[in-house]
Amino acid sequence: MDNDQLFMRMAIDEAIAAGKKGEVPIGAVIVKDGEVIAKGSNLRETKQNALAHAEIIAINKACEEVGFWRLTECTLYVTLEPCQMCAGAIIQSRIDRVVFGASDPKAGCAGSLYNLLQDNRFNHYVDIESGVLEHDCSHLLKDFFKELRLKKKESKSPNDNI
Repeated sequence: MDNDQLFMRMAIDEAIAAGKKGEVPIGAVIVKDGEVIAKGSNLRETKQNALAHAEIIAINKACEEVGFWRLTECTLYVTLEPCQMCAGAIIQSRIDRVVFGASDPKAGCAGSLYNLLQDNRFNHYVDIESGVLEHDCSHLLKDFFKELRLKKKESKSPNDNI
């Protein structure tokens, strides 16, 4: 197993932990010099905060760990393609590389809808590696939403249609 897969497995573990809390299962890991310096998982429901994405949480922790807002020479591993907010935070924190698993055709800003991470109008360019353990990452999300829809269907009262 190569390093990208190893660290993506760690991000998947973070996503699984989020899913067990009832959160959308998205996980992130930040690595510098071959060492994990921060982890994060989606906590939007738990914190009731739109900013509590896995990437943002991991970036905050990484900045605390290194004692600086610039995360140069770092790689962010995340199970789902970053959205526009997270892409902006990645650029602002100067992360050098992003590795993601599943593409996000509805909100992805690392190639699906936009590619903010490699837009030459910004002052920072991010290397991107997509599709690492894509099947595992996408199935976490698909299974989560399938189970969520089933729970909603089961909780619907027969009188709801009256």
